[in-house]
Amino acid sequence: MQVVEVGIYSGGSLPMWADYFGPGCHIYGIDIEPACRKYAGEGVSVFIGDQADPEFWGDFHREVGPVDVLIDDGGHEAHQQIATLRAMLPNLRAGGVYVCEDVHGAGHAFNAFVDGLTWPLSDARGYERSDPSGLQQHVAAVHRYPLLTVIEKPESPVAPFEAPRHGTEWQPFL
Repeated sequence: MQVVEVGIYSGGSLPMWADYFGPGCHIYGIDIEPACRKYAGEGVSVFIGDQADPEFWGDFHREVGPVDVLIDDGGHEAHQQIATLRAMLPNLRAGGVYVCEDVHGAGHAFNAFVDGLTWPLSDARGYERSDPSGLQQHVAAVHRYPLLTVIEKPESPVAPFEAPRHGTEWQPFL
């Protein structure tokens, strides 16, 4: 299992995640502060970079490959969280989990962005077929908790969003 934590600060959560996920887990810590390199060790690699930089994520993915879990506890700004989601959601393994911490407030731009990923599911015209596009094909479920958003990646490709009509007669107003 490969777990990424964005925003390692004082390094305390790295051994916690290693203990939680158990033997065979490799933790990748990411921070913008070069001093955080000191937290690298057995089963823990540290990458220094800006989470809002797509080039950083491209380099990371080329070196590490797909990961199972990503926990974003980094910069806490919506543009940073969105950049990380855009770059890494496609690079999660099938069945992977993406967690974004510190999502503050009802009008938070990260939540609005995630709402856009689920748009066809909640659209009033849900009986019309809508093919998943872009990041939507990487979303099986979205869960919201206080200050936390969790996105599950599907085990297999997402089918078109469709609620087929059933029944024998349709009213003229539908």
